[in-house]
Amino acid sequence: MQRITVIGAGNVGATCANVIAHKELAKEVVLIDVKEGVAEGKALDIWQTSSINNFNTRVVGYTNDYLKTRGSGVVVITSGLPRKPGMSRDDLIKTNAQIVKDVTEKVIKYSPEAIIIVVSNPLDVMTYAAHLASNKDKRKVFGMAGILDSGRYKAFLADALNVSPKDIHALLMGGHGDTMVPLPRYTSVGGIPVTQLLDKSVIDKIVERTRKGGGELVNLMGTSAWYAPGAAAAQMVEAIVDDQQRIFPVCARLDGEYGLKDVYMGVPVRLGRSGIEEIIDIDLDKDERKLLSDSAASVKGVMDVLDGMDLF
Repeated sequence: MQRITVIGAGNVGATCANVIAHKELAKEVVLIDVKEGVAEGKALDIWQTSSINNFNTRVVGYTNDYLKTRGSGVVVITSGLPRKPGMSRDDLIKTNAQIVKDVTEKVIKYSPEAIIIVVSNPLDVMTYAAHLASNKDKRKVFGMAGILDSGRYKAFLADALNVSPKDIHALLMGGHGDTMVPLPRYTSVGGIPVTQLLDKSVIDKIVERTRKGGGELVNLMGTSAWYAPGAAAAQMVEAIVDDQQRIFPVCARLDGEYGLKDVYMGVPVRLGRSGIEEIIDIDLDKDERKLLSDSAASVKGVMDVLDGMDLF
């Protein structure tokens, strides 16, 4: 691929660009940011590691110059503000939706065929905002959440079992946050169901820790995570660029799958060169379906808040 763009040169965006460069997924990675010098500086810093880490992908940064993003095959949007003390959820949604709307429109102007991956929070509703702003096919606009959430889930399971995380396969669905739906029934370690290796009480604690995974890191560092989110977004880019047909949990628009309609939330998909190649509708038991339905209702409530703001 000739060019990949990452919008937002904060910790997540810069980490994502760094991983993409290391994997040599494009000839050029473009970092864009609103703050003067930040994208330029981080891009230069990454580029100066090229001879050390043996990659050829050129990394460049610009301040609000979207012309330089022209012809990007994939665009990752990480822009947005963190929630600040005294800021309501609605304030955060309005502020970040305006940012996502603005950057999406600028991106589409110069790269109308680009596949868009949204990382900005609140994730599910920001993916919806990008879809509205781009007016693109739903297969071309989706959000990164499930790979990050399942990465945390698998890391916690690896600790509990004292095994390599490479041997753990897991699936999470639903909204990104407290209403996510981990599925222990679809979790295995070297092909062995995790339910045969850990007591239900231990699994339940791991599930709850996964739901609160972002908050745990904020409490420890005073800021949100960046290594895992950046790497997770880059893994999605890799699946697209290399047409890997990987099965990942991705925030996608549902139009009847799982009995849900007009809602953006995490579901397993097959990810390849065209973006979402297929949404996979797996069997869920009664309890799992109830959790997913509750999660969808929560996400839809936030989407309705955005709809009421008349930004689109």
